[in-house]
Amino acid sequence: MRYPRTFSHIGLSVPNLEQAVKFYTEVMGWYIIMQPAEVVEDDSAIGVMCTDVFGKGWGKFRIAHLATGDKIGIELFEFPGNEKPENNFEYWKTGISHYCVQDPDVEGLVEKIIEHGGKQRMPIREYYPGEKPYRMVYCEDPFGNLVEIYSHSYELTYSEGAY
Repeated sequence: MRYPRTFSHIGLSVPNLEQAVKFYTEVMGWYIIMQPAEVVEDDSAIGVMCTDVFGKGWGKFRIAHLATGDKIGIELFEFPGNEKPENNFEYWKTGISHYCVQDPDVEGLVEKIIEHGGKQRMPIREYYPGEKPYRMVYCEDPFGNLVEIYSHSYELTYSEGAY
């Protein structure tokens, strides 16, 4: 049987876990559901699961769990020796390119992102100029992750005949 799955969580790699927790709680308003903790490569259940995912030799990392207002989980990973890629938006490559949040105050959220060390990548644009009040913009968080901001829901933005 086919049915739409719900979204559970997304994992973001960051260079500094404390700074990331501060940014995402203060700017995005997400809340902490598990304080930062260290995970080590060992025979524990989580250690074995991580070896399944990362392969042998990953050693250790730090992780925190946050949640959005609509109950989507955010896993923040800080790996030792992490590197910020020179080009953090290789849009032509397969993989996750960005995440998107919704806020009717697009301008206000952009200002907060910039105030907290992020940047705006483009001007705020209207999806349907003169027809619908839907706006969007791409920004970067202080860690190089791309965040898109929508003024309205995904369904409203793309459905035909919606207000």
